[in-house]
Amino acid sequence: MGYKQILLRKLAAREAQVAVVGLGYVGLPLAVEFAESGFRVIGLDVDAQKVRKINAGESYIDDVAGERVRALVAGRRFSATDCYEDLRQVDAISICVPTPLRKTRDPDMSYIVQAADSIAEIRHPGMLIVLESTTYPGTTEEIILPAIVGEDLAIGDDIFIAYSPERIDPGNTDYSVSNTPKVVGGITADCTEVAKALYQAAVDEIIAVSSPTAAEMVKLLENTFRAVNIGLVNEMALMCDKLDIDVWEVIQAAASKPFGYMPFYPGPGLGGHCIPVDPHYLSWKLKTLNYNARFIELASEINTSMPYYVVDKITEALNNQALSVRGSRILILGVAYKRNVDDVRESPALDIISLLRQRGAEVDYHDPHVPQIQLESDIRMRSKPYCASLLQEADCVVIVTDHCGYDWDEIARISRCIVDTRHVYSDRNSGNVISL
Repeated sequence: MGYKQILLRKLAAREAQVAVVGLGYVGLPLAVEFAESGFRVIGLDVDAQKVRKINAGESYIDDVAGERVRALVAGRRFSATDCYEDLRQVDAISICVPTPLRKTRDPDMSYIVQAADSIAEIRHPGMLIVLESTTYPGTTEEIILPAIVGEDLAIGDDIFIAYSPERIDPGNTDYSVSNTPKVVGGITADCTEVAKALYQAAVDEIIAVSSPTAAEMVKLLENTFRAVNIGLVNEMALMCDKLDIDVWEVIQAAASKPFGYMPFYPGPGLGGHCIPVDPHYLSWKLKTLNYNARFIELASEINTSMPYYVVDKITEALNNQALSVRGSRILILGVAYKRNVDDVRESPALDIISLLRQRGAEVDYHDPHVPQIQLESDIRMRSKPYCASLLQEADCVVIVTDHCGYDWDEIARISRCIVDTRHVYSDRNSGNVISL
């Protein structure tokens, strides 16, 4: 019996041991799902605090309940380590490490390279390695394959490599790992078959594509689609402002069309781990082929300009009170990049705060999910306790993230003026509210 058949049998019988490298917002939910599906799972992370919390049965991810982790740890289905040597006997490894952009907007592949080199030290015949980290088309074949295979192992016969893009949406209570279709593309057809067998144990629907490069492109298309359409509607907001038209009224009316239109909504700028970052992987890759990804570059230009537009709206709101930005007290409500999460990566709130501080404003913030933030200037800010006086003392309250816990009626009643970047007050005719 060949390695493929042995691995397929072990996966079907839930006898395979699975490892997940990187226990962040992608890796931890995946590891928990694998463990609840019957696999013995080892999670690896270089952060010793995360390892300690997992082994103590604690969760540090909002989307993963602590009760789930405790039950799996107590049942010896899930454990964590910071040592790759502990993965030497596993049958399958999913790589879920970060892939940030450098300041030059080039992909930072260091985490993937480090994971691949470390796995190369402990890989063995009959092992499946799947990359899940979002990256540029070609990464699996250009980085993972040569690092892992070597002259002693034949791809598709002795060892199996595939790419399967993560599709985690933090804070989404409707879609999780199990009910979000999983795209899989292997180096060979046998690699795809083995990878499908792994994910079929934990995910309801598997979508197989012809190659890892196709699977990598799927992820980039998904988030480039969103980035470009958000850029379009943000520019529409700018144009409507010039024409003195309510952009929200226009969007609502356009959304009544039952075909050929999908509503997107303007906001203070892009944030998070995917939409502001992923399209630049594709743009960077195409530049190496002497091609300019014009839609991506234009959408990025518009979306990154939105915090400046918000600051202009704040300036307008203060001018209406005969106040200047310098010396005014401004309260930011919500600094997370989206509603009801604690993630501030690429959050436009950070840019808005920095711009206001540069112009001499006294800026505070409140976010029930984010106790502190670090600005680029190495200035640390802490969330102010929420109370009526915090609103009353602010010359302008800026709604950047519309967390569900806020009492919007109270905020409108107490605040002197509000800049609403999220269309919270869609049905309110209030003189103290300025919307995008």
